[in-house]
Amino acid sequence: MRIAVAVGTRPEVIKLAPVIAELRGRPGWETVLVATGQHRQLLDQALATFDLRPDLDLDLMTPDQSLPDLTSRVLSSMTDALTRTRPSLLVVQGDTTTVLASTLAAFYLGIPVAHVEAGLRSADVRRPFPEEANRRLTSVLAAVHFAPTEWARARLLDDNVAAERIAVTGNTVVDAALGFRRAHERAGAPSRNGTRRILVTCHRRENWGEGLRNICGAVRRLVALFEDVEVVFPVHLNPQVLGPVEDCLGDTPRVRLLPPLDYAALMAELARATLVLTDSGGIQEEAPTFGTPVLVLRDATERPEACAAGVARVVGTGTDGIVRAAAALLSDPRAHASMVASSNPFGDGRAAWRIVRALERWTEGERPLLLPGEEFEPNVEAPLTA
Repeated sequence: MRIAVAVGTRPEVIKLAPVIAELRGRPGWETVLVATGQHRQLLDQALATFDLRPDLDLDLMTPDQSLPDLTSRVLSSMTDALTRTRPSLLVVQGDTTTVLASTLAAFYLGIPVAHVEAGLRSADVRRPFPEEANRRLTSVLAAVHFAPTEWARARLLDDNVAAERIAVTGNTVVDAALGFRRAHERAGAPSRNGTRRILVTCHRRENWGEGLRNICGAVRRLVALFEDVEVVFPVHLNPQVLGPVEDCLGDTPRVRLLPPLDYAALMAELARATLVLTDSGGIQEEAPTFGTPVLVLRDATERPEACAAGVARVVGTGTDGIVRAAAALLSDPRAHASMVASSNPFGDGRAAWRIVRALERWTEGERPLLLPGEEFEPNVEAPLTA
């Protein structure tokens, strides 16, 4: 049983590293890790964090790459890689250009695709762009769908995916985050006493331009309003993000602009932060593991489980709205406590085991993919109330 695993970006590595480890523990199964290099530097950083080395590195990133150009190069190069390795199955994760183009390459070659983190949906095919379209199109072609939550399963069923091809596993990012949380706790990391810290991340295409300027303006106002608050902002290397952030915040007191952090350092910042402002999907899933409230810098989220659990809130990209929401959490301890739940609504740390268990049953022709009692069921108590 040879399984190819495709990665192109840092989030794909983070979320597939637990799966790769689980796959490599199965006797008689061979895992072939194929890297597209969609985001070269951040991909390499994540691979190093998890001590992973690609078996094939397509190294496709070019300066100022366009979506059509990147898509065509991934499709062509991945077709060649799969033709040479002839896997029994291709595993992809999430909603990147690597995911869509790799899935299409496998489809052309008659190789079944297993989609990790399947079923996420927003109400707008262009938000987030192009990720929403990528994941919807991938669902059409995938043979096996690993939904992180019951909500995601329901969206797949709405799209007429057969129930026997879906397993609810929890999100593998919680597997990864829990490992780093335990290491953080063993190290006796600094507490949140003293200066309070806001973690900010922002990179989505739909926020480039005015949205990003508004977010930076909100950061400036927050540090002016709260003298005990500092901001840590790891800035994405894309010039559409890096340039405007440096121009707007480069000289702002108590705002630390950092290069992208490796995963261990990012998890440490999440653990220390009083709250996080982000347009990242992954951080919406990771932050509840550390009890850190999330303000989502987007107009909608395809991860409504966090909002339903009370641990996240969508605030958009308007400066006033961001400042109001953050100031409420910084001013009122009860408001902050109301966004801290007892556990993570996205997973319990066993998602990778469930995925590989389901693949074992799928390869043997057994259905359902997971037996009763094996699927992920969140155990999230209501957030603390005033």
